[in-house]
Amino acid sequence: MFNYTGTYTDKYQLTMSQVYFLKGQKDTKAVFDYFFRKLPFNGGYAIFAGLEDLLTTLEVLRFDDQDLDYLKKQGFHPDFIRYLEKFRFTGNVYCSTEGDLVFPVRPVLQIEANIIEAQIIETLLLNILNFQTLIATKASRMRHAAGERSLVDFGLRRAQGPGGYYASRAAYIGGFNSTSNVRAGRDYDIPVSGTMAHSFVESFDDELAAFTNFAEVQPNDCVLVVDTYDTLKSGLPNAITVAKKMEEKGLRLDGIRLDSGDLSYLAKESRKRLDAAGLEYVKISVSNQLDEYIIKSLLDQQAPIDAFGVGTSLTTGHPDAALDGVYKLSYANGKPRIKLSENVSKITLPHKKQVFRIVDSDGKFFGADAVTMNDEKDVDVMYHPVYPLKSLSLIKYIKEPMLHIVMENGLRLNNPESLTDIAEYSRNRLENLPEEFKRFDNPHIYKVGISNKLQIERDRLIDEFKK
Repeated sequence: MFNYTGTYTDKYQLTMSQVYFLKGQKDTKAVFDYFFRKLPFNGGYAIFAGLEDLLTTLEVLRFDDQDLDYLKKQGFHPDFIRYLEKFRFTGNVYCSTEGDLVFPVRPVLQIEANIIEAQIIETLLLNILNFQTLIATKASRMRHAAGERSLVDFGLRRAQGPGGYYASRAAYIGGFNSTSNVRAGRDYDIPVSGTMAHSFVESFDDELAAFTNFAEVQPNDCVLVVDTYDTLKSGLPNAITVAKKMEEKGLRLDGIRLDSGDLSYLAKESRKRLDAAGLEYVKISVSNQLDEYIIKSLLDQQAPIDAFGVGTSLTTGHPDAALDGVYKLSYANGKPRIKLSENVSKITLPHKKQVFRIVDSDGKFFGADAVTMNDEKDVDVMYHPVYPLKSLSLIKYIKEPMLHIVMENGLRLNNPESLTDIAEYSRNRLENLPEEFKRFDNPHIYKVGISNKLQIERDRLIDEFKK
């Protein structure tokens, strides 16, 4: 993991915190909500990711000597610097389970801490959760398109700096099978995968020699890239020759990779020729600017592809590039807090809250989450957060509470979840979401509403601050 320290934040977090400290407000208790307002990729759901990395970081977050020396030079007050010397996050974290499906408006995570701690961690929290949730969601869409076929993350070289490291983690949660990213594989126990580059083929005087040498040294998991010169006239015939030589030694060529040209046509022709040579077991993988739409198109054309290597569109979250997650104060110093806006959809929800997922008798998601006050144990009706005349009766449904305490007084309450377990959990949750929410074009809109009690409290505060 990246070595996060206290200065991994925006300056205004420290400026505000210094004011709180010098004005005697450092012990003010506050609650902040993390949520987002719009689903990425015009999709029907998002996959929550990044929680375990966040919790691990919060447990050890400190201002080191270099941080403190730098802040002194920036002119921060000596008393505030001394406070930061002993800074620790001692708050509580309530949140959805990592890998679960999350939706706009409703809190995904709540921080309950003194106002300085809660303020200083804001940038870190948004940085980790927004990015990994975006990439996990993108990966999940590709998994939906690919079905049971293998998905390999090839995106490190195209990522925005070290973002590729965390993109590999998020992609695995979203459904990818492996990554080319060796460092992420080491740290997160993700299976690593790789073939060969065109430069390897070019470095030899002829393509057959390149394939032969590669297969001799790499007989297991041997995949040959066949489009360096001419896929059907050169690359594929040479791969078949090598595959036959490997068979003589009791070995098998694992696969070929297509990285350019008409991937559907070339995959079909390659499959025919491999099968005609008795190499039905040789797999076909493809790469080259893939995304969920191209994957779906290739499979709609019945291209016989076994694996997809995806790079740029995955690790950059193309075309959205960012999730619009925000972090808003909802309670402080014993009082509910609210942010007003001319844009009614941007008015925040006050108070500490709970979220209930509405589930039918078969255990399938009904397609609605209800946001309530924290002390509400049930909700019979939910109301549209912007159009209060729209409501939905929930009496006959099961309500599953979504926000659970995972950190108390700055310490985890459970051991970290393995990435494999998080990914499996995410797959299971996605199976409970009806198909109409998963489609790429005009997905069904998942409803998020608020309880009558929360609605009354919000409206009361709106009236109070508009006077």
